[in-house]
Amino acid sequence: MGSAGRGLVLVVEDETAIAELAALYLRRDGFGVAIEPDGAKALAAIRRTRPVAVVLDIGLSGMDGIEICRALRAAGDWTPVLFVTARDDELDRLLGLEIGADDYLAKPFSPRELAARVRTVLRRASGSPATTLACGGVRIDVPGRRAWAGQAEVTLTSTEFDLLAYLLRHPGQVLSRGQLLSAVWGYAAAAGTRTVDVHVAQLRAKLGEDSPIRTVRGIGYAADAG
Repeated sequence: MGSAGRGLVLVVEDETAIAELAALYLRRDGFGVAIEPDGAKALAAIRRTRPVAVVLDIGLSGMDGIEICRALRAAGDWTPVLFVTARDDELDRLLGLEIGADDYLAKPFSPRELAARVRTVLRRASGSPATTLACGGVRIDVPGRRAWAGQAEVTLTSTEFDLLAYLLRHPGQVLSRGQLLSAVWGYAAAAGTRTVDVHVAQLRAKLGEDSPIRTVRGIGYAADAG
């Protein structure tokens, strides 16, 4: 279980061929890779090895991927998680739950795209130039990756934080779902616009009445001071 310059990625996948192909391309990208096919053992491995990211199959026997992610988030562990799903019903379940995932891929997927998605998730999590952004009752510390609604600090996933930061960097500007998908997730696909709506819903739930996010019907979203 070695590591490389970009850090360790844990691939949690019980299909050996898929796990080894994912590992091959991640290693080519400079990551160290560990593979774990068992859900319960994977949770222990995440806590023990502290990977920079987890590629997590939903459909594991025993403890499934959603249970693993929930356990991590409940314990305050916000290691970036990229879900892999094999069935449409799993995808719908994933998008319909507020479980703290950072991204997802549906099988079959390109191993090159998987590696690119991991890079994007880690780029988002690494922070950006020092600045504070605010809109209405919401304020974020960009380098510290902290957010407040009113006087209360709000815990956000890496993706939720970057989505909010992008909206706050463009106050009053109406941004399409496609623009947000490209800017925050780093890719563009019509099917992926559903995840924008899910993350916006999650952000609004966490920010409560202080949320500055406005829906522009048929187009997308904007952050308004109110």
